[in-house]
Amino acid sequence: MRDFLRNLFYPGLDLHTRNRASLCKYWKTGPRDVLDAGSGNGYFSWLAYKSGARVIAINFDETQVKKSREFLVGYKKADPTLLQFEQRNLYDLPAEIRTFDEIICFEVLEHLRRDGDVVREFYRLLRPGGVLHVCCPFRMHPRHQAEILDLNETGGHVRSGYTDEDYRVLFGSAGFQVQEVVGIGTPGIYHADRILRAIRNRVGDLLAIPLLLPALMFVKLAKFNPRVPFSLYARVIKPEKLP
Repeated sequence: MRDFLRNLFYPGLDLHTRNRASLCKYWKTGPRDVLDAGSGNGYFSWLAYKSGARVIAINFDETQVKKSREFLVGYKKADPTLLQFEQRNLYDLPAEIRTFDEIICFEVLEHLRRDGDVVREFYRLLRPGGVLHVCCPFRMHPRHQAEILDLNETGGHVRSGYTDEDYRVLFGSAGFQVQEVVGIGTPGIYHADRILRAIRNRVGDLLAIPLLLPALMFVKLAKFNPRVPFSLYARVIKPEKLP
């Protein structure tokens, strides 16, 4: 019953996660090797798998890895040879020898003090012409500006996010070419999610479910590049011809 209910509302009640599904339009499709670096509850690993990819999903949280594997492979019957979940820390990527056509890294780099080290590993692991998809908080959004940072890197945000220029410096220093930067997360989604989250914290997710349907209208109507986005997505390319 638990998996049945989870399947009905997957990926959950977080509106920002649901909104980020619109970024799949920037992914490739068909057979390819994808690394989901920081896979959370496995939602974007699942979407990549459904688009035809062979997916390696890594997450430092053992509990999330187990739940994702049990739900997506055990309950939803994903092919375990094409969708694999591994407990790994992104700081351990220097030991990784597999290479990939695409890397997905959504809402992760803002948790890492050594983001430059991780991005350089992404460059190494991508095949020539490979694509890195990154989405992180937009540093100038008031919500992120007001956030108390987790400077000890215990799971919270170690920085307020990134701007377009921050991305170009970070990825350019690793050898990447930034192909496109897109703002995502409208004020409507932000406020609807904030209200829904407050209700969830007060009465629990189960009682908040009836509010999800009207809140999803903000996701359905959302457009890219609002004046002050909640997050910034970047499509970043490893050149075909390396220097």
